[in-house]
Amino acid sequence: MNQIDLAGRAAVVTGGARGIGLAIAARLIASGARVALWDRDGATLTQGATSLQAGEAVMTAVVDVTDEASVGAAAQAARARFGKIDILVNNAGITGGNAKSWDLAPADWRQVLDVNLTGPFLTCRAIVPGMMAARYGRVVNVASIAGKEGNPNAAHYSASKAGVIALTKSIAKETADAGVIVNCITPAAVRTAMFDQMSQAHIDFMLSRIPMGRFGKVEELAALVAWLASEECSFSTGAAFDISGGRATY
Repeated sequence: MNQIDLAGRAAVVTGGARGIGLAIAARLIASGARVALWDRDGATLTQGATSLQAGEAVMTAVVDVTDEASVGAAAQAARARFGKIDILVNNAGITGGNAKSWDLAPADWRQVLDVNLTGPFLTCRAIVPGMMAARYGRVVNVASIAGKEGNPNAAHYSASKAGVIALTKSIAKETADAGVIVNCITPAAVRTAMFDQMSQAHIDFMLSRIPMGRFGKVEELAALVAWLASEECSFSTGAAFDISGGRATY
């Protein structure tokens, strides 16, 4: 593991109970950061935090990222515990299942957009002003290659992730002169518990589009996020960093 210096930094990772979020938290902690894990699943959140074996370097909060009050209270608690928030990783997301666009239930569409897009908006709204006041911050949003290309039978997910890319670019321009760097990553499929929400046909489709012929690993995403969350990432903002095994290199 290459060493990235995050000593003294304080981070929030949403969707941090398992999978990609937990791997990101582990990498940030290994690099010296303290991390607040946010997730709506309290039991799994406790298990995930315990698995990190990070002691006082980790705190947890049960958070609904679609609820402004829940996000605000958790942000306040993280600042009270750590004194600041330097890093925000918006990872929480759902797939919402697979169906043709005209077969999607409007309620499913709204839920996916609410979690995947409104969630990052609310967390940025609660945390970014404090970063700007401190003249330092790093925001990393977890988008998807689906937001670049649009996956069939996943219009709600694809649209939400395209929105995350646009949100990233907009906020980056608003904070470019304030010491706050905002980027996103656009991974191809990574095998996590989210696969349980997908049909096997959709999983097979995603694998067929990756030139490397394999799914990504959570550790690979975590490594990229850790660099984007570091002080060394100083002249890249508003960018979408591809991590897709060659599927989309633009």
